[in-house]
Amino acid sequence: MNKALLALLVAALVCGCASVRTLDAAKPGAPIIYSGTRLDVYAMQGGCCAKDRFGADAPRYPGLDLPASALLDTVLLPLSVLTVLGVGFQASGGL
Repeated sequence: MNKALLALLVAALVCGCASVRTLDAAKPGAPIIYSGTRLDVYAMQGGCCAKDRFGADAPRYPGLDLPASALLDTVLLPLSVLTVLGVGFQASGGL
């Protein structure tokens, strides 16, 4: 495995991905589109009240978390847009 990719993965696991934290925050009025990336930028700019604004605490090292959050937020962008537009879907699976 590429050493840079491994280092990025370890950094994301150590400091906690902001995108994952904001996915289950369920804070009314919290940003949905690129929420993890926005949380990282907010924390890097010295934001004081991440829990109140995003419903989740900011990662300890938001600069390290930013690339992983941006990638995950980009992958989840179609679902985020559908959620903002109010399109509901019921998913079930299993055997």
